[in-house]
Amino acid sequence: MIHVPVIDISPYIAGGTEEERDAVARQVDTAAREVGFIQLAGHGIDPDTWDGLADALDAFFLRDLDLKKRTVAPPEVNRGYSPPKSERLSLSLGVESATGMNDFFEAFNIGAQASSFPELALPAADYPENVWPTETDGAMADFRDNLERWFDAAQHVAETLTVIFEDALDVPRGTITSLADHSIDVLRTINYALDPGQAVELDGELTGMGEHTDYGIVTVLWADRVAGLQVLGEDGSWNDVLPESGALLVNVGDVTARLTNDQWKSTLHRVRPPVVDGTIRRRRSAAFFHDGNVDAVVGPLPGMVDNEHPARYEPMTVGEHVARKLAGSRSLESNASDTSRESERVLSSKR
Repeated sequence: MIHVPVIDISPYIAGGTEEERDAVARQVDTAAREVGFIQLAGHGIDPDTWDGLADALDAFFLRDLDLKKRTVAPPEVNRGYSPPKSERLSLSLGVESATGMNDFFEAFNIGAQASSFPELALPAADYPENVWPTETDGAMADFRDNLERWFDAAQHVAETLTVIFEDALDVPRGTITSLADHSIDVLRTINYALDPGQAVELDGELTGMGEHTDYGIVTVLWADRVAGLQVLGEDGSWNDVLPESGALLVNVGDVTARLTNDQWKSTLHRVRPPVVDGTIRRRRSAAFFHDGNVDAVVGPLPGMVDNEHPARYEPMTVGEHVARKLAGSRSLESNASDTSRESERVLSSKR
């Protein structure tokens, strides 16, 4: 059984003492080494922003499928709408899904744009403009404002976490934060219920979201308190993780695993769609991915390689790493990177 600890980061949000911040950093270090996941309390996101996100998810995902499809972007553009069964997250690890089926979820993405950094000549392909629905009345009237407000709030939490990471790893300020001052951040809102009338084979093998690790520095996740998220334990078992009331789920990503030479875990996880009396229960989530700068070169930090921890990674840019992972999930191409350690764990788990 995996234990995901609750950590209150309010000393970093609301001006705690040095001793209080040090205690938080030590808790984060332990959690990152042992499980890679955290239940985050004291994050400072106000109730109106929290409720606004839920309203935005309902406003968009409860619309007709044809309306949602108007915001579909090409697979290489990580923006807009992804219809149900159009992605396969396990391919980001170079692993075919257990069923050979694409994942059940639908999603809507927004992210950092080149126009947000006018002083930098950033590649538009990596910082594309967002694709917004044209409807601005009725339930959709506040959709954009609610998503952008959540994006800003989650980004602040993620940036605070990178400061905590530096303290937890006892590295100089700027070691990690400087890798993300024009981060290719993405907010991915997700819905796990198909529209009425769409047939689903409820055979126990349906994949909500396939096995994967997250790609970047850190992920900040809002989710309904509905079962589905599972984390892979060291013993090969999949363990349910349910967010505490009012808490965010946070997990370490691949970039941080590279920086720490795997001393911190980018933990494998998946989502199983809950089925109650033959019906899939609705589950919503919103994952904010703080991935790092597209041009940041990441490899093990000084002090992370020694006789006990030989180097596991060659330096690679964040952009190259994320592109290879996205080619698996969105373009349905098997990841060309060496993901053998992760894929072997998935294939040997109780899938």
